[in-house]
Amino acid sequence: MNNLLQLKGTFEQASRNTTPGAPNLPSGKSVKVSQLEKLRKDLIELKRFWSKESIFEGALISAYYHKVAAKSNRIQGLLTKSGVTANSSIVGARFTDDQSPKHIITHYVSMEIIDESIVRLNLCIDLLNKKFDGAISHDTIKKINLKQLPFASSQIAKTNFLKVIVDAFYVEKFDVLVDAVDFKDESIITIYKTGVKATKLMEKIGIKLQFARVLDDTTILLRPDELLLLKQKAPYLISMAVIDITKLTKVDFDFCDDNVITIPSPKNEPTIGVIDTMFDGNVYFSEWVEFRNMLPEDIPVSQNDYNHGTAVASIIVDGPASNPHIDDGCGRFKVRHFGVAAGNQFSSFTILRNINEIISSNKDIKVWNLSLGSKLEINQNFISPEAAILDRIQYENDVIFVIAGTNKDSTDSPQKFIGSPADSINSLVVNSVGFDNNPASYTRKGPVLSFFTKPDISYYGGEGKNLIRVCTPTGEALVRGTSFAAPWISRKMSYLIDILGLSREVAKALIINAASGWDKQVVDATLIGHGIVPIKIDDVVRCPDDEIQFVLSGVSEKYDTYNYNIPVPVNKEKHPFIAKATLCYFPCCSRNQGVDYTNTELDIQFGRIKDNGIKPIDNNYQSAETGSHTWEKDARKYFRKWDNVKHIRETSSKGNRAKKCYGKGIWGISLKTKERLDEKFGVGINFGIVVALKEIDGVNRIDDFVRNCSLRGWLVNKIDVENLIDIYNIAEEEIDFND
Repeated sequence: MNNLLQLKGTFEQASRNTTPGAPNLPSGKSVKVSQLEKLRKDLIELKRFWSKESIFEGALISAYYHKVAAKSNRIQGLLTKSGVTANSSIVGARFTDDQSPKHIITHYVSMEIIDESIVRLNLCIDLLNKKFDGAISHDTIKKINLKQLPFASSQIAKTNFLKVIVDAFYVEKFDVLVDAVDFKDESIITIYKTGVKATKLMEKIGIKLQFARVLDDTTILLRPDELLLLKQKAPYLISMAVIDITKLTKVDFDFCDDNVITIPSPKNEPTIGVIDTMFDGNVYFSEWVEFRNMLPEDIPVSQNDYNHGTAVASIIVDGPASNPHIDDGCGRFKVRHFGVAAGNQFSSFTILRNINEIISSNKDIKVWNLSLGSKLEINQNFISPEAAILDRIQYENDVIFVIAGTNKDSTDSPQKFIGSPADSINSLVVNSVGFDNNPASYTRKGPVLSFFTKPDISYYGGEGKNLIRVCTPTGEALVRGTSFAAPWISRKMSYLIDILGLSREVAKALIINAASGWDKQVVDATLIGHGIVPIKIDDVVRCPDDEIQFVLSGVSEKYDTYNYNIPVPVNKEKHPFIAKATLCYFPCCSRNQGVDYTNTELDIQFGRIKDNGIKPIDNNYQSAETGSHTWEKDARKYFRKWDNVKHIRETSSKGNRAKKCYGKGIWGISLKTKERLDEKFGVGINFGIVVALKEIDGVNRIDDFVRNCSLRGWLVNKIDVENLIDIYNIAEEEIDFND
């Protein structure tokens, strides 16, 4: 087995040296004056509507596009004025329910901006009729941009005219978006950002909110009668709504005879955080668990409320003792356990208020296990409040959540979507498989927001007669569920981060890389994610002799973060390898942006260096400056645009051939940073990359690779597990200076 290599070197940074091209329509397309007249009529009617509303100043206007719109295709000439971009006024985005989804993007704008847009449409309509016979095409605009056709108007600038024309091509209509919300229980409501706090808006409607029912400026907890009043007086304010009382997904417990298990006292083992139901301090491993009850004193707790949380903690502390067939080699872990739920349901709002306090007060913990999940399916147009707060915490703090993918009952739909908080984008979401490596019967499916890959990976959570053994307050039990797959991954993540000293970005990428394998994936990725994680931690941090596996990490500071200095071994003037790479990063996310949730995109290119740049292993040219065009829908589907996990690979087959060697045989990596919003959330974002090279003839070429890297200025660190464990143990020893 070859050890994992850590390459330390310099990633160069470069700003974007190109400016956006002049506005134009797609080739062969045109815009008729009737399209502009339709949009003008929409805005006039919307101005009349909003002039009668007095709850807040300004207007909420939704633009309905005819496709999934790239940022470059979104409105730029309308709903804007000098110094204010249309992009800066976006407060929500969702997809239509059509079989082929289309964007609906909601803007909060002033009445002045509506007036300006109507004026611009009037001027453009007049110009189209007088100068272009009521229609304008791509070829005509091209001639205008090349100054082959004169454009003369003292009332509207050429650029603004062309931007309005392009807007009219992509936007079908403007309207007020009102979502159908009908909940009979308390609900967590998120309203659109209007510059006015939610409490003030509710007061104008006649709803008085106490502090305990306010999460932030836009998120509140409403009773059914209050929600009805909001729907009657201002339904257009509701951006997102979910039921507060969340029923837990079912977990099967089959109790069996007690087996006497002993455990030594804890020493310097790492601590994993657990947020779950209650923990019983009478179990054999209680010395390893520090328990904190986060429930209000008036919440009744029964004996059954201790089963789930205690069982999850037993796997993290001492899982291999009861399950030697899946001994991962990670050892034991201490647990700091926070009890936040009782019974078979919990208040999402209460947990949302608790979780910030829990994380901020326990900065020493890097890995958190969350095996609670909702029976309700996620909404495909927005992230759940629970997932959004987890994503924000992970963006702001150096932590990672490992989350169970939630379970379904035998009576549920065979294609039931996962429940919150398994829609957390930054978290590592775990589904369950049986020991035959097929999805478990209780497995629910992704994706999230119709696009993001969730679950991330799968692991063994018990199925059929092969269940997971856990410890509960009433003895040993046989269980099944994603709740009991996630803790095994938490153990591996803590091992990689706390013991081996790897960053969370690299650790997450290693887990996903190990799950992916080299063969073409045949099981539906919406059920198992990128694949099944190997049982042994050795199979995550080591690779077969015919493979080279190395990790890179860095920080994105500018548009292009790159290194063109990776010396992949050459044999007979060719590279005898197939390759794969996994990129992970933790972006800032905006829940109020709906389906356009992640604010930052890192687009990865990895491959051989040619005279004109990188030849990507996945043929990804979406960021090429010339000679390529990728539709937004295809970029998301094939190159995972806006996803914070990028896994690109070549598959192993009998037809694999050595690759042509260009120049000196150097490979490179380039990350292009793109922003969804006007703010630069991507500046300073950390990333981790795992690269694996498989020699197609079975030859071990790792020594050649290490030597070549050293000659080219790389600091090569071999991840020797035994040595790092010794270093960790020495570093964690308590020294008594009185001896």
